[in-house]
Amino acid sequence: MFAPLTLTRGPAWKNQLALAPLTNQQSHADGVLSDEEFHWLTMRADGGFAMVMTAAAHVQAAGQGFPGQLGCWDDKHIEGLTRLADAIRTKGAVSSLQLHHAGIRADKTSVPEPVGPSDHAETGSRALSRAEVDGVRNDFIAAAKRAEAAGFDGVEIHGAHGYILAQFMSESTNQRTDDHGGSVENRTRLTREIVDGIRATCGADFQVGIRLSPERFGLSLPENVDFVRELMADGKLDYVDISFWDYKKLPDDEALRSKSLLEHFVDLPRNGTRLGGAGKIRDGADIRGVLEAGLDFAMIGRAAILHHDLPKRVKADADYKAPQTPVSVAHMEAEGVSPVFVTYLRDTFRMVEPLEPAES
Repeated sequence: MFAPLTLTRGPAWKNQLALAPLTNQQSHADGVLSDEEFHWLTMRADGGFAMVMTAAAHVQAAGQGFPGQLGCWDDKHIEGLTRLADAIRTKGAVSSLQLHHAGIRADKTSVPEPVGPSDHAETGSRALSRAEVDGVRNDFIAAAKRAEAAGFDGVEIHGAHGYILAQFMSESTNQRTDDHGGSVENRTRLTREIVDGIRATCGADFQVGIRLSPERFGLSLPENVDFVRELMADGKLDYVDISFWDYKKLPDDEALRSKSLLEHFVDLPRNGTRLGGAGKIRDGADIRGVLEAGLDFAMIGRAAILHHDLPKRVKADADYKAPQTPVSVAHMEAEGVSPVFVTYLRDTFRMVEPLEPAES
């Protein structure tokens, strides 16, 4: 796990441990990078992660998915992103900006009228016009260009977790009858056009990856396996990052349970494209497990929140185990987690000890 990992384009990663993109709600309301998010991310670069990826950065104001989200939809974001990319590089890590659009999952407090592939009564979202679909594509590409201008080594396209690209891929949320609906080819068209556009617009050494969900969110595991096979055959991506939720998990579809979700992907021909994944990779044994199973790199999420220097700890102790949660506020503060991030981790994931009840 501590051997360098070369990719088709751009700098090699010094090891096979990458910081997963983690929602933290720490940036400013207009998407400008905050000091708190800068501190959180650069601590992980200093802690030994080979590649440090930002949380999801929305490519359109209408694509904001949560409060305090980092933005990449306007040139005003470039100054902060440049500061971040420079610091990550100085601390010895490769940098990646994750490109995101929430679609029908947009934050209602920030986006009064969410948009998606089709009208969606449950969220009150409306269907994108055909011209607006092209606008989403163009804004993903423009955001990648901003990331490159800011000095990032690459970007990851967020196609997972039921956000807009996954919404287009899903038959349940995509009811379009034009060239972006119906067949698998049409439902993946927007994602493929974004890949093609970024590759054509950004430099030859710019690293481009994609995050995908293997199932859930109305997605088909066989369709996703075939889509990853196609993406790897094209050779346009440097890596594919699968968000397994749990790397040991069996498919939801009982007919496909002869193999774990991970095993459905590791035997695909890669043609130079690296394959990584995330999902409850929490200690040294988990990291060894996913690499021995065939992944090229491990995306570390919660364990990286708990210890900014997890790679150094695993290198010193191959049997390192992350602390049990919930942990104290003091523990999180020492790991560069700001008060707003502490609140999010407590309320959403119960990773932080509950507040003491107020005295009556």
